[in-house]
Amino acid sequence: MDITDLRIISTVGALITFVGIWVWAWLGRHKKDFEEAARLPLEGDEE
Repeated sequence: MDITDLRIISTVGALITFVGIWVWAWLGRHKKDFEEAARLPLEGDEE
């Protein structure tokens, strides 16, 4: 196993991780949580 094999393995691993996170984020069951988090900056101290 040389450096090229390690680069290929790390690239494929990073791609699989990226696609996994992307799919997780776009699942419908997380929509409510993400909408709630998106409104956080708009909720300020109203003093």
